[in-house]
Amino acid sequence: MTDSFFHPVSGFDVPRFAGVPTFMRLPHLSLDDPRLKDVQVGLIGTPWDSGTTNRPGPRHGPRQLRDMSTMIRAQNGATGVRPFEMVNCADLGDVGPNPADLHDSMDRITQFYDQVVAADVIPLTGGGDHLCSLPILRALGKNDPLGMIHFDSHTDLFKDYFGGTQYTHGTPFRRAIEEGLLDPKRVVQIGIRGTTYDSEDRDFADAVGVRVIAIEEFHARGPEDVMAEAREIAGSQPTYVSYDIDFVDPAFAPGTGTPEVGGPNSFQALQVARLLKGVNIVGADLVEVSPPFDQSGATAFLGVSIMFEILCNLALALGEHSE
Repeated sequence: MTDSFFHPVSGFDVPRFAGVPTFMRLPHLSLDDPRLKDVQVGLIGTPWDSGTTNRPGPRHGPRQLRDMSTMIRAQNGATGVRPFEMVNCADLGDVGPNPADLHDSMDRITQFYDQVVAADVIPLTGGGDHLCSLPILRALGKNDPLGMIHFDSHTDLFKDYFGGTQYTHGTPFRRAIEEGLLDPKRVVQIGIRGTTYDSEDRDFADAVGVRVIAIEEFHARGPEDVMAEAREIAGSQPTYVSYDIDFVDPAFAPGTGTPEVGGPNSFQALQVARLLKGVNIVGADLVEVSPPFDQSGATAFLGVSIMFEILCNLALALGEHSE
């Protein structure tokens, strides 16, 4: 049983529209709080989108994700998992970016996550654009390369943009592989689709051994079969999960900067996260929620619902490890 201090505020005690919004109504702790040593999973915001190359807005994502997460309750309705009774969770706040300096912002993110890793806390992140994943991986994968299960409509494996710019939300995993943070043979990308400029990113994936599952294959095989392969590719070794909300069809998740039609529905979006059960997840992110393109908040609510599914799998894994 977890420490009751780390239990969320119940909607039966304080209405969901009241109080200061934190991720899933959890207690907020700073990294210098002495209770950090008791935290097992830390929910973190990275409100930064300086890697965006077209429609900006994900810098506002963490705030709306927190607001919509007040609707998350104590128990998973499908699996019965009650994660907050299994692991100590807390909202560790936001990494403060420097919106005027891309590299300084990435350094700030890595330094923040270095402290999280040193405290033996598993980070579950709400972004931010997808470039946020690179500085997070610099903290998590600096000693040994990680595997990765990546849900997206884009590979984010491009060499560069605009004739030489190497750091955008379309390049983080090319850089991560080049820096030795990811083992490409333990990386699987699911849901890839849309029009393209060329095949440079897919050619790189083929050359280094990244498994790319295009949306046509996903729909033909179904989530269960695809996720069985993803779990096999990840194996039992440490694995990062990166979930771009534009994996989901824009009919269900319009609030994102680079939508692509033909994707999964919202049920399948939750299903693939649920089917991560058994993966050795050492960190995860949900990125590219852009509130300016979805004033209803439905995209952010789907995003935090996906984060909750990932959290349930973390709770199951940590609970088994502690037995």
